[in-house]
Amino acid sequence: MPTPAPFSPSATVSALRAAGCVFAEDEAELILATARTPEEAARMVDRRAAGLPLEQVLGWAGFHGLRVTVEPGVFVPRRRTEFLVDQALAAVPDATVVVDLCCGSGALGAALAAALDEAEVHAADVDPAAVRCARRNLVPFDGRVHEGDLYDALPAGLRGRVGILTANVPYVPTAEVALLPAEARDHEPLVALDGGADGLDVLRRVAAGAPAWLAPGGCLLTETSERQAPAAVQAFADAGLTPRLAVDEDLYAHVVIGVLRR
Repeated sequence: MPTPAPFSPSATVSALRAAGCVFAEDEAELILATARTPEEAARMVDRRAAGLPLEQVLGWAGFHGLRVTVEPGVFVPRRRTEFLVDQALAAVPDATVVVDLCCGSGALGAALAAALDEAEVHAADVDPAAVRCARRNLVPFDGRVHEGDLYDALPAGLRGRVGILTANVPYVPTAEVALLPAEARDHEPLVALDGGADGLDVLRRVAAGAPAWLAPGGCLLTETSERQAPAAVQAFADAGLTPRLAVDEDLYAHVVIGVLRR
């Protein structure tokens, strides 16, 4: 049964709380600020109550100071991944060429483009829906988005020129995908979640190919879990990169950074 049009914050909060939303007050504020009419707010509440991620309901996600467009069926950028952006900027603050693989919405590429002065930014994803969404987010920065499998999607002219290479790869082990929260499991693409038997299949492929694309002193950054971090660091070392692990305990963020030594 459709939710009655919420005409007040309290009614919206009550509807969201009844649907099991833990942060009903915060979500109500965002929905009411985004909806243009009470009827649109009611539809948004209904979609949220049906289990859609809040960001897909709103049509945007806050990320590193930007409002990033998020379309249905596209991976929602996580706030903890802002730590990866900060690590990239600290590692190569003067990067002039940026590549964001497994780009999803393009949030990483957009955040780096916003922070770097006139950097050439490229992004790539194998999912056509993600490519369409990323193009919307990178248009303001003259970024280019390519469809294809990892490095196969990139223009050959980028080889040896990339200062920052980010890859927010899928890293959930196949057997654990079913254990994810329903918001992710049911509403985000499997290709953005499933990282293979141990969760590191895509990470290893990205690491192995990175030296051919990085400029001397350039770095590859990817997110992983605490449990997987030692194996991820080893994969970077095996690829010929100088690796280190950066951790933010508050965000529960684990970022592997690999530098191509000059």
